[in-house]
Amino acid sequence: MTTPDAPQQPPVPPGGWAPPAAPPFGVPQGAPAAPPGAPAAPPGAYAPPQGYAPPQGYAPPPGYGMPAAPASAVPHGQPTYGQPAPVRRGGALGLIALVLALIATVGAGLLGAIAAFNIGLGAGKGFANLPAGGSWDWSILTPVRDWVLLGEVSFWIGTIVGVWALVQGIVATVTGRGRATGITAIVVAALGPIVFGGLVQGFLTAGAAAGTGIGG
Repeated sequence: MTTPDAPQQPPVPPGGWAPPAAPPFGVPQGAPAAPPGAPAAPPGAYAPPQGYAPPQGYAPPPGYGMPAAPASAVPHGQPTYGQPAPVRRGGALGLIALVLALIATVGAGLLGAIAAFNIGLGAGKGFANLPAGGSWDWSILTPVRDWVLLGEVSFWIGTIVGVWALVQGIVATVTGRGRATGITAIVVAALGPIVFGGLVQGFLTAGAAAGTGIGG
């Protein structure tokens, strides 16, 4: 009685054997080759097999490339892809605040000084004739009422514009839209009342001295 033959073992491939280029190892026959100059997949990224085409209606799977470099690692001036560009804020807000502060301090101070000198010049004798400890007589200012009006207008304009410059300077400093000029505007606007009061007092005294002849 004969025993059935044992199944034959497949021959062991010799050394250096490589799978043939036919499917499923290689590119299917008739598959379009990659066009010349096509970008290669980045290192570490997954790419579908050559010649693979996704079913109709489906997009090819995205590749998983290397993570993007953080913004701190990108040299200054180099474009960063996939990240929003930093927004540059201009310094116009701080510059306007500084201009307003100069108008409020210097402009209003000069107008107040001119008005105060002419008030002292025209009402200096009335000031000198006032009795000591007596009540104030507003009729002394009648000859110089126009200069008094100019002094009041310069005071209120300087106050309004100075407050505006102070607030805008603070906003420019906090938001970084002209920080240096904003800080300067804050300082100038804060000194505005002191400058205005000093100029008015000094020129009023000088005008009164000239009007009464005290100054020679």
